[in-house]
Amino acid sequence: MADLFTLASDYKPTGDQPQAIKKLVKGLKSGLRDQTLLGATGTGKTFTMANIINQVQRPTLILAHNKTLAAQLCAEFQQFFPDNAVSYFVSYYDYYQPEAYIAKTDTFIEKEATINDEITKFRHAATVNLLTRKDVIIISSVSCIYGLGDVATYEQLALTLKSGEVYPRQKLLADLVNIQFERVKTDFKRGSFEVLGDVVTIFPPNDDTALQLEFWGDDLEKITMVDGFTGEILSEVSECVVFPAKHQVTTSDVIERATQEIDKDLEARLKDLKSTGNGLAAHRLNQRTKYDIEMLREMGYVNGIENYTRYLSGKKEGEPPATLLDYFPKDLLVFVDESHISIPQIGGMFNGNLSRKQSLIEHGFRLPSAMDNRPLKFNEFEDRVKQAIYVSATPGKYEYEHTKKENIVEQIIRPTGLLDPNIEVRPTENQIDNLMEEVRATLKKKERVLITTVTKKSAEDMSEYLIEQGIKAKYLHSEIDTLERVQILTELRQGVIEVVVGINLLREGLDLPEVSLICIMDADKQGFLRSRDALLQIIGRAARNSEGRVIMYADRETPAMEAAIGETQRRRTIQAAHNKKHGITPTTIKKKIIDISKDLAGGKVRDFKNVKKDGDIRKLIRELDSEMALCTENLDFERAALLRDQIYELQRKLK
Repeated sequence: MADLFTLASDYKPTGDQPQAIKKLVKGLKSGLRDQTLLGATGTGKTFTMANIINQVQRPTLILAHNKTLAAQLCAEFQQFFPDNAVSYFVSYYDYYQPEAYIAKTDTFIEKEATINDEITKFRHAATVNLLTRKDVIIISSVSCIYGLGDVATYEQLALTLKSGEVYPRQKLLADLVNIQFERVKTDFKRGSFEVLGDVVTIFPPNDDTALQLEFWGDDLEKITMVDGFTGEILSEVSECVVFPAKHQVTTSDVIERATQEIDKDLEARLKDLKSTGNGLAAHRLNQRTKYDIEMLREMGYVNGIENYTRYLSGKKEGEPPATLLDYFPKDLLVFVDESHISIPQIGGMFNGNLSRKQSLIEHGFRLPSAMDNRPLKFNEFEDRVKQAIYVSATPGKYEYEHTKKENIVEQIIRPTGLLDPNIEVRPTENQIDNLMEEVRATLKKKERVLITTVTKKSAEDMSEYLIEQGIKAKYLHSEIDTLERVQILTELRQGVIEVVVGINLLREGLDLPEVSLICIMDADKQGFLRSRDALLQIIGRAARNSEGRVIMYADRETPAMEAAIGETQRRRTIQAAHNKKHGITPTTIKKKIIDISKDLAGGKVRDFKNVKKDGDIRKLIRELDSEMALCTENLDFERAALLRDQIYELQRKLK
């Protein structure tokens, strides 16, 4: 049988990669549940993962602990597997304020969210790929352990349309509405359809391509793929499948059964609340729930439908919700990237959701069934993962407890011969003057700098000071949204920015080979951000450049510093011995600079300079224009101005 996955790369595994690939593949084939790839930063762990997928030929979930890292991994795997279905699955909220009730101040907070249309497209593309293809790789955040809607219903309600077949027109239009497509006249967008005479055009939620259906009466004569934004004809097909416009979708008979059960549980809950003298909560619950029941019966959907998942899916109280993991086939392979952070993150999701829901239920804002709208518990996640490889330069307690010593595979030697960086510890006295001297010397060599601080305020202050000194600097912290974080890191690689200042975001697996100097301020401060593992992660960011070095500013060496410096020196000794034995001269990693914020849907690298066809340029302008409008609505004028400049550049090329 021909391989499903085809790895496209000019490189062959080198350094420690061949032995790591061999051991891990052997472990998978022998049925090992848990293995760990202990890979030093810059040793090509991503390439090792790609080679493992290529050898075992199994659908794969790569779990990352934040959207930025997931975006970078997605772009890399799209390059490794250009002919396969590589998808990006993260939370589609740009802003999310969950529904909550604060009893102390009697304050109810309505759910408020801003949904990112592009990320919604990527999520739908992921589930459609899983149900229609075998060669699927999905890079996901912890969003994959949250309720998504029943997979059997989602698949069952998909419409298969074939040219030459008969489809009663009114029934087809009703079917589209039932699977949550919106009928429109002017605002044609993903998840909608329009009817013009004998032509029905459907814009699926998972693509930029729309389906144009041409009828003669009830006979479907022709199916044409068209550009969803311009209507430009792309190709003709004989058959297509239209999946629901929302993941939370169901049938009328299920809604009827579910609403009866909701009504029954409502009566029981009202009785309980009244018996304890909580008449206000009972009145509130009765009003809200009756309204939701009416909306479900009339529209088949209601805001907050996820709070009724148990009834719609037919699950029992306390049973886990359906998630992205349920869309995968049974031979799913899971890589947990940066597992020392990702594993604890998965474990903490359930409890974070619990107390908020309890308060809503107690005070009559939700039925007890809302408790079943939740992320998976950690043991439920484990039950769904039959084989996992944990990937980290600093594996955590869980990895060591669940992986036998012989199944922890070290990958220390870098294919480029790069050594772990030299580390210097310097006193804090006159540290700013010393830092500025080092930064200027590094920038003269056309290299970049990362500076890590312990607080957001100090990161902002440091960034402002650098700018005042004529250095192109920006800071990163958790309040900067996903696409802007990605953009800042891309600009750092391009040289638009010379220095990035941050707190702990700098140690999250970011691949920045242009960075040759890392300055760690307050290295002797106690806390998580200055632990042995955190310091090792920060140090590792300088290990992709042959000139890589780290300066720790501290007045003493803490045990964490000593341990991090000692482990770095151990690895450096092994690497140097390997280089000497094989006559290798360390060379900086060469990696193409791509803007991954624009490259998450189609699997192709977006490079403005290589866009030459007028049609492609116009499509790109439309996409950028749409994003610019969204930025303007969100008052993100700096980002909007950047997009405007890119649009002008493309328009000049078009002329």
